[in-house]
Amino acid sequence: MVREEDILQKLESHQLRKTAFRKEVLELFMASEGEALSNQELESQLDNPDRITLYRTLKAFEDKGLIHLAADSGGISRYALCLADCTTHAHHDQHAHFQCRTCGKTICLEGEVVIRAQAPAGYKVERENLTLEGLCDECI
Repeated sequence: MVREEDILQKLESHQLRKTAFRKEVLELFMASEGEALSNQELESQLDNPDRITLYRTLKAFEDKGLIHLAADSGGISRYALCLADCTTHAHHDQHAHFQCRTCGKTICLEGEVVIRAQAPAGYKVERENLTLEGLCDECI
């Protein structure tokens, strides 16, 4: 169970207002045990989901270094809690994600990802995504 003090501390440490909705969304992420959550999954678990408020909340969380995007192979945007050292100015979540091809569960994998591919001259890489696919322990 996620303690309210932990939720409030995390919002405060990322300079985010402590609204009831933000607390509810953050509690879902903290209770997900590392699993990345989609907008649909979040909406289904919220008491009174408003899509625009959810979008703005996710955007604020991402901008402040609280969550990061974990795109899956189906093109669905999923979000997961960031590492403790992410900030407004720098995300340090260059890691791979694992997606189960049966249930769709997406989790963050430990370890740094080193991609040796180089973008062509004049291009600027802004984000790296690496998703490993297979079967999770519940679907094997």
